[in-house]
Amino acid sequence: METEQCKATEDFNTKQQVDDAELANAIMSRRFQPKFFSSETWEGYNFSDLKIRLKESTEVYGAVLWPSAMVLCHFLETNRDKYNLVDKNVIELGAGTGLVTIVSSLLGAKVTSTDLPDVLGNLQYNVTHNTKGRCKYTPLVTELMWGQNLDQRFPRASHCFDYILAADVVYHHPYLEELMDTFDYLCQENTQILWAMRFRLDPENSFVDRFQKRFHLEELYDLPSLNIKLFRAWRRCKWTSDS
Repeated sequence: METEQCKATEDFNTKQQVDDAELANAIMSRRFQPKFFSSETWEGYNFSDLKIRLKESTEVYGAVLWPSAMVLCHFLETNRDKYNLVDKNVIELGAGTGLVTIVSSLLGAKVTSTDLPDVLGNLQYNVTHNTKGRCKYTPLVTELMWGQNLDQRFPRASHCFDYILAADVVYHHPYLEELMDTFDYLCQENTQILWAMRFRLDPENSFVDRFQKRFHLEELYDLPSLNIKLFRAWRRCKWTSDS
């Protein structure tokens, strides 16, 4: 009996590894490299049956695309029946090079794309060049300093978001509390958070623990080969710092 249980466990673990590898390969295969030398550094991605070209800047940390964004975009495109973005109000935190914003816009969402001031120029360039004439709604690119002037920039009465999207916004930086407060402010009763996260160090794990004091959390993807998980979250009715 014990031998059968061990074999069943091994078979289950093997299947998980195979599923992880297949999904990771499907996601990473969406990237393509330029065939010809160019003076600009850019990478290409295939989403929504379109080629997306993103200009990157190695001088700014937020202007480089990380795999978590590809994971989130793949999920959005392949789960349109359940997570339909058409005509939905969406805000992206830490938009970076803009891939999630672009794909969400191509899928029919009204997107507010946010990041720090030094990232906005490259972000606006990528969003404009990849959505112009392709989308129902023109994405809005705007500055957002986490935790600062949220009630003035995004008054709740007029800014009700159906989805908050975030990819790789949690890492070892000094603004994790401000990020938590931003999630908490923007996430209203009917808002869903879709958040892709690469696990690196302990701060990421402790952030998830604290996040769950304010939000319900559901794991949608677990990709050990990429060290990435994708979560869906929605706010708890009440939370306390001691809970």
